[in-house]
Amino acid sequence: MSLEKYVSVVIPNYNSAETIGKCLEAAFASRYGNFEVIVVDDHSEDNSIEIIKRFPCRLISLDKHSGASKARNTGAFQSRGEIIFFTDSDCLLNEDTLSIINSTFSKVEPHTIVGGTYAKKSYDKGFFNLFQSLFVYYSETKNAKNPDYIAAHAMVIDRETFRRSKGFPEKFLPIIEDVEFTHRLKREGCILLMNPEIQVRHIFNFTFYRSMKNAVRKSKYWVMYSMRNKDMFTDSGSSSTELKVNVASAFLSLLLLALWILSQKNIFLYPLPFLFICNLFVSKGLIMTFYETGGALFIAPASIYYTVFYSLSVGTGTIAGMAKYFLNNRNPVKKRPK
Repeated sequence: MSLEKYVSVVIPNYNSAETIGKCLEAAFASRYGNFEVIVVDDHSEDNSIEIIKRFPCRLISLDKHSGASKARNTGAFQSRGEIIFFTDSDCLLNEDTLSIINSTFSKVEPHTIVGGTYAKKSYDKGFFNLFQSLFVYYSETKNAKNPDYIAAHAMVIDRETFRRSKGFPEKFLPIIEDVEFTHRLKREGCILLMNPEIQVRHIFNFTFYRSMKNAVRKSKYWVMYSMRNKDMFTDSGSSSTELKVNVASAFLSLLLLALWILSQKNIFLYPLPFLFICNLFVSKGLIMTFYETGGALFIAPASIYYTVFYSLSVGTGTIAGMAKYFLNNRNPVKKRPK
């Protein structure tokens, strides 16, 4: 059995009074014996700090709202652990999460960044919460031995590697700073590895509207980053090849429906069943994950929501991201000669 290394759990917090208490309660329910919890409050305006102070964690308060990257960096650079585990204020550790992290790190090569993922079932009940948790779980774990990036909701890195990296980018997009961080370290020689057994339960509180809004927002910024990084077509986590095929198919289906309405010619309807069946085939791994966890009553609505509504929202975010990228780069600032 491996010795218990000292683990620093770093949690950024901003106006998360609804979830931070549950997050910390789960962290301190861990069966692991050698860890600290550092919460960095990003100048919250709610009563988060009052809740955080009820727990035996280290609280660091930023003097102004600076973003999740600044909060994570601040906590990590002040941590004492040999291993740093990043998670979020709306994520709940399992009792064995830290133990699995410790045993995993005893077997990996130096300079390895290990990723965890969401549990298949989220903390909160409901169709859209289960859908999102399964979608992320499948997307992040299907290429476990060679992931494109590691997400900060469950990221493990040794202290020295993090400190040499200079941390997460603090002047960046509002989200996906973890993608830039792990892409950068991968280029510098770090190994990325996913361990699906390292899990947190996410508190989504999703409705139909919130699920769609999240898809639009995330895909918008992902596309802006991907166009800048020139990797739009990379099979990358939740920005998977399957999802890209589904988005293209969903918009093609809309076009065919529009042509049918305008022309009243049934020929435009004939390809629709074929497109839907092709989508199901391309996404068969995700569809099976829906069935294995949610059962027969879940697989049909989840498949329809994914191939139609979710794909349309991702496509909408993609268009918005491309438009924003081109607007930002239409009149680039010329660099001064050295």
